[in-house]
Amino acid sequence: MPTPTLSLPSLPHSKANTSIWNDRLALLLESTGDGIFGIDLDGCCTFINRAGAAMLGFTAAEMFGRNMHEAMHHTHRHGGHYHETDCPIFRAFRQGLPCRVDTEVFWRADGQPFDVEYSSYPIVENDEVKGAVITFLDITERHRAEELLKRAKDELETRVGERTAELSDALNRLRELAAHTHSVREEERTRIAREIHDELGSLLVALKFDVNWMHKRLGGNEDLARKCQSMARLIEGAVENVGRIITDLRPSILDHQGLLPALEWQIQEFRDATELACESRIHIVAAGVMAPAGALATAAFRIFQEMLSNVARHAQAARVAIAITLDDDALTIQVEDDGTGAPAAAFMSVPHWPNHSPPNFRSTPTARRTRRFPSGNIRYSR
Repeated sequence: MPTPTLSLPSLPHSKANTSIWNDRLALLLESTGDGIFGIDLDGCCTFINRAGAAMLGFTAAEMFGRNMHEAMHHTHRHGGHYHETDCPIFRAFRQGLPCRVDTEVFWRADGQPFDVEYSSYPIVENDEVKGAVITFLDITERHRAEELLKRAKDELETRVGERTAELSDALNRLRELAAHTHSVREEERTRIAREIHDELGSLLVALKFDVNWMHKRLGGNEDLARKCQSMARLIEGAVENVGRIITDLRPSILDHQGLLPALEWQIQEFRDATELACESRIHIVAAGVMAPAGALATAAFRIFQEMLSNVARHAQAARVAIAITLDDDALTIQVEDDGTGAPAAAFMSVPHWPNHSPPNFRSTPTARRTRRFPSGNIRYSR
């Protein structure tokens, strides 16, 4: 790649032409706001425009003939001496290496530095390097603006980070509160179910025994016998209703036999209630794998109830397929039906929750329950 240079045009050697060229060059130099100066092979100033001299705090006459490196480029920003041999300006013509630099400073006549952007190119006349021409611009305000912008950006990033941490902490506390609320609700359901079973259930059973005792001792009174039979049927219905309420509050099979038997029981209840064609499969990958227990088992059971409830209420399905798989690190529950499903617009391209979730499903009971357990994962498909 050829080295960029500044070549001076050749003019006929006459006083008129020389005067015209000098006038045009002077006009060009004085009409620009950038600083421009030239140096010879010794690094001494051969010309400088008014804007350049003003930026350096000198007059053009004071700069003429001075070594420009010693005058305004002698010291690094940090105060260390800047050797002339390291100066990119001088390398421009001594080594034929043009340069553009915006990370250094020039020094004014009063000893104050200013940020500068400068470019240096060799001056070539008749294929011979005669020196270099340098253009420079005071970029102190630009650097100050960049520093202010960087400081504002850093401050904004810090504030965003702090705010994100606050929101993350608030979200974690909210999840903990939701999990605690869910746990308290399940404990209260268990307590109410137990009290109903122990108090009301026992009372109804005792009442049924008493009615049967009375019925056996009525003799031939048919009216009282029919009345006792009616009372016995009502009591049996009350016992069944109490059992259903207890089961809805807290299925005893979940506490006594565990999650998988409870899921099997729920599938059978769903079959009996909906009379849909329901295929089910429960697969344990390896012997000895333990199903979730405690709060996780309760959450999984409630989520499964919600899934079947949604099928029954909204899907308008004729067939349901249920697959439950338990392996070493996951319980997978898959429910498919041939119903109407959700509209395509309700789904987003990112299918998983909790990291990403279709907005239409974020407030569902299933999503709220899963949200309390970070390892939970719901996939919605159509």
